[in-house]
Amino acid sequence: MDVRIFTVGPVQENCFLIRRDGSDRALIVDPGEEAEKLLGAIESLGVTLDGILVTHTHFDHVGAVAPVAKATGAEVWVPEIEKPVLADIMSFVPWPGFGPFESWDAEHTLRGGERLELAGFEIDVIFTPGHSPGHVTFSIPDEEAVFSGDVLFEGSVGRTDLPGGDWPTLLESIRSLADSLPADTTVYPGHMGITTLGAERASNPFLAELTR
Repeated sequence: MDVRIFTVGPVQENCFLIRRDGSDRALIVDPGEEAEKLLGAIESLGVTLDGILVTHTHFDHVGAVAPVAKATGAEVWVPEIEKPVLADIMSFVPWPGFGPFESWDAEHTLRGGERLELAGFEIDVIFTPGHSPGHVTFSIPDEEAVFSGDVLFEGSVGRTDLPGGDWPTLLESIRSLADSLPADTTVYPGHMGITTLGAERASNPFLAELTR
């Protein structure tokens, strides 16, 4: 799997452009900002974008969805209960000074439990609320890879003080990932560095409760 990471915007969000090695079809996960940079990468690789996958709809993860969708014609997959946020994005930006961002009416919604077949990948959608109420994680089993959005980070976890956040719910979401996926699964998070599930379970101080 060919994974290109773009850390974009003032919040330093990780957007991922992924494809099978050498493929001319790709997916983008959480295009948060800097649409021109992302579109330039898509063009330079010479790939067709088969889809835009959104883990959750906080503005730093979806700020470039509309321009990327418009420019490429790719359809958008978004958590079902957060679709209204993407459709009226500036109403949900909690702090001044960010944006303006363009809203988008997503073509597809996700609840968790789906299997998507896009760009040559089979992707399991896992419902992982706690950071946001509809948050999903995208797992690619045959690559032992997960795109965790803001659920799990290298040495940290997603914040729970925003609307819809809840610590016990987030911890159970992380537990479900750690219990159902191999320890050496690579975690591609929405912020900070790449890690593995096993490394985080062993050393992440926020996950100490998982061993109790």
